[in-house]
Amino acid sequence: MNIAVSPTAPSSRPQVQWTRRWENDLGLADHAELAEFFRNSYGPTGAFNAQPFEGNRSWAGARPELRAIGYDSRGVAAHLGLLRRFIKIGGVDLLVAELGLYAVRPDLEGLGISHAMRVMYPALQELGIPFGFGTVRPALEKHMTRLVGRQGLATLMSGIRVRSTHADVYPNLSPIRIEDVIVVVFPVGRSISEWPTGTIIDRNGPEL
Repeated sequence: MNIAVSPTAPSSRPQVQWTRRWENDLGLADHAELAEFFRNSYGPTGAFNAQPFEGNRSWAGARPELRAIGYDSRGVAAHLGLLRRFIKIGGVDLLVAELGLYAVRPDLEGLGISHAMRVMYPALQELGIPFGFGTVRPALEKHMTRLVGRQGLATLMSGIRVRSTHADVYPNLSPIRIEDVIVVVFPVGRSISEWPTGTIIDRNGPEL
């Protein structure tokens, strides 16, 4: 799950209005605004993390099909993307809504992914998705536990390796990447007890 985290916390926060936008509903101006937002949000975490958003590109790896976007008087305030896909766990094909491209504008850090998830949950239910799914690097485990684990929105799992593809093919690099990550599961249409067991997840595509 591409996620930007900044230590900055605002003393006061303007009103944020959330909306759900399908990818086909976004125009060039929307992509340009989102690309700038991601460069500004991911840039403080490292210049490399902002590189995918050069020009008007508003996605990093896989392209989302649905977005929850928060706006305030200054423009885009926060973002969460969704992409339906099948992943494979222990030989079991499982439909999930991968959640990623989560970012909050640095001056609004503290808004919380839980706000975006409350906007996305009705869409997940309408789409008949059994689970929301995402991954984060181990360094963000405590952060995600505070945001979604303690609120009962999701279960965090460790000791799992995820196989994905790179967004592009490079002549000097394997097209497959294998990561030891924290898996974040949001039960929607099924109980967490129905999540398949396994220590390896095949994403069979690039991370959202």
